[in-house]
Amino acid sequence: MTMQVRIAVVMLLSMLPLSNRLLFSQDSSQQAASADQNQALTDQQIDLMRKDIQSQKRQVIAANMKLTDKEAEQFWPIFDQYNGELIQINNKKYAAIKEFARSYDSLTGEQAEKLTRDGLEVDQAVAQLRQKYIPIFNKAIPGKKTALFMQLDRRVVMMIDLQLSAGIPLVEP
Repeated sequence: MTMQVRIAVVMLLSMLPLSNRLLFSQDSSQQAASADQNQALTDQQIDLMRKDIQSQKRQVIAANMKLTDKEAEQFWPIFDQYNGELIQINNKKYAAIKEFARSYDSLTGEQAEKLTRDGLEVDQAVAQLRQKYIPIFNKAIPGKKTALFMQLDRRVVMMIDLQLSAGIPLVEP
């Protein structure tokens, strides 16, 4: 990984711990006192974090793909379409995180199972999306660059997921 990419990835990951602390740092009495206000604030913070992540992700991919002008002209619109679909899939992940944060102290077995299934469905949907887009990207860029893009996308998503999961407390049995 080049120094420029490392810096971009560090910047990307540095945004995540703040949002995790904001989701899980308040004690129960504070959460109960201002749940509606905190929910709106949390939604705003998550939306802002996601926009920043998308910007950094684009920079990491651009720095590594080394696209020709013609390839870039074809690649970026497909990337935007792919990324838009990925964001829609990830909405379910962020909704599950917010639901877990809201119900952490009173989480039932049924809720825990549903949230677990939701997470697995997100993973499956992302894998299906990547499968769908391989031939689409291959029409715009060479196969090796498609493979490189998929590697970069997976790495960035895995790093984001690692940061997110590190900030989410384990379910109490």
